Amino acid sequence: MSAFDAVLIYDGECPYCSIAAKALEAVDELGALSWYDEAAQTFLQAQFGATPFAMVLVDEPSGRVYAGRAAAKELADRAGMPGIVGSLVRDNYEGIAAAVGLASGRGRDPDPVHETYRLEETARETWPALRDAASGEPVPA
Repeated sequence: MSAFDAVLIYDGECPYCSIAAKALEAVDELGALSWYDEAAQTFLQAQFGATPFAMVLVDEPSGRVYAGRAAAKELADRAGMPGIVGSLVRDNYEGIAAAVGLASGRGRDPDPVHETYRLEETARETWPALRDAASGEPVPA
C-alpha cells in the first residue's frame, strides 16, 4: 500500500505527459497513474459520471479534485514553481495540450473540464484502489 495523499491521472500513452509526470516525483506524496488504467477509469466515472480525457489531480485529504487548467496550476504550485509559471500553465493549458497532442500523435483533444471540484462520496470510495494503483515512478510510454 502506498502513502500517497494525491494522485495525478495523466495521458499514459503520451511520452511528453509521462516525462512531465515523472518530473513530479519530487513532489512528496504525489503518485501518478495513466488515464488508461482501470482504477483511473473507475475513479473518473464515479467522480464525473463519465471518463473525461483530461489531466486530473485527486487530493483525497482535502476532498478536492483538480482537472485540466486547475490541475496544471495546482501541480505547478506544489512543485514550488513561481506563481507566474503556474498562471502561464493554467492560462495556456489548451495550447500546450494541443501542441503535445500533435507532437505525440495522440489524435484526440482533452475534454473541457478545468475546475476544482469537491470529491464526490462515490469517488472517495474508489480512492483506496486509485491510490494503490498509483506509482511514484511513472513509466514513459
